[in-house]
Amino acid sequence: MPILRPMNAFGRNMLGIDKPAHGTRVVVAMSGGVDSSACAALMAEQGFDVVGVTLQLYDHGKAVGRAGSCCAGQDIHDARRVADTIGIPHYVLDYESLFRQAVIDDFADSYLRGETPVPCVRCNQTVKFRDLMGVARDLGADALVTGHYVRRIDGAAGPELHRGADAGRDQSYFLFATTPEQLAMLHFPLGGLAKTETRQLAERFALPVAAKPDSQDICFVPNGNYAATLQKLRPGAFEPGDIVDLAGQVIGHHEGVANFTVGQRRRIGVAAPEPFYVVKLEPEARRVVVGPQRALLRDRLTVRDVNWLGDTALGEAAVGVSIKLRSTMPPTAASLRGLGEGRAEVVLETPQGAAAPGQACVFYDGERVLGGGWIERPD
Repeated sequence: MPILRPMNAFGRNMLGIDKPAHGTRVVVAMSGGVDSSACAALMAEQGFDVVGVTLQLYDHGKAVGRAGSCCAGQDIHDARRVADTIGIPHYVLDYESLFRQAVIDDFADSYLRGETPVPCVRCNQTVKFRDLMGVARDLGADALVTGHYVRRIDGAAGPELHRGADAGRDQSYFLFATTPEQLAMLHFPLGGLAKTETRQLAERFALPVAAKPDSQDICFVPNGNYAATLQKLRPGAFEPGDIVDLAGQVIGHHEGVANFTVGQRRRIGVAAPEPFYVVKLEPEARRVVVGPQRALLRDRLTVRDVNWLGDTALGEAAVGVSIKLRSTMPPTAASLRGLGEGRAEVVLETPQGAAAPGQACVFYDGERVLGGGWIERPD
């Protein structure tokens, strides 16, 4: 177990704030899981003025008892139990309407545009870090603490976002949209720990969620059934169309473009001598373009809505970075240059497959997160 001290040699508390812990108000985002619960208990043990806040993100009644998700009814109950156990005030905020607009509607509309969204990034970008941070400021907080496995390190130009020490738990891909202003107030006490150490903390604090399983599914997509969720969100939006090969020849039919994502191999519904993959989606024409795996390879792409966390502005001159096109892929070498208006071009040293439009492309310099953007559909 790591040794955690309330103050360091420079008189700062463990969050690096130049105030004694007892005079530092900390809002902890409590999802009801073991990670955020351990954070809250750790902050209380260190003597901070801790306030726990849980967000109700979708219909409370429907969520009760759903396993493998976050921010559900049982999770709210668990967060309250943890707050009672460690003796901190706890508030539940109804963010259902905000969550619907910023995350759920965006999720559905992205699929209808032929994209593959990452709702967890949108949730962090909007409801959790933008809106919840406003609440934390209203409460007079000096810091907003979360249980994410990333590290905040003070650099020469200000706070930097770094990958979590445990590569298997690193969540930096999902936090690329964190702005410098948000990072100045955010703190991630678990970033230097492994998950096993977090559970040991929870056990030491005798938290009622110490053995609770990790969430698996997207919170509003039960059992990972995206198509069924989309049907409920956008009734009648699934229109049949053609499946075509790279030459444009019709080789099959489908029941809706939203049932597919770039890189998909299974459940395409077309027999072929070699496996077919979804290469491109054309929602306007209701067409799904398929081809061999090699047709997925791309050595360059463009991204939009870039969030840049580098020390100097991203300009037209190419800079060397490593990137991730999916949360689970290892970083790969690339060059990056700004195109203006929040867009950038990424050129990969080694062509990569399944760069799905709507997914995130995240930029790194070693362990440091330099930001990222959303992959655009190729021309």
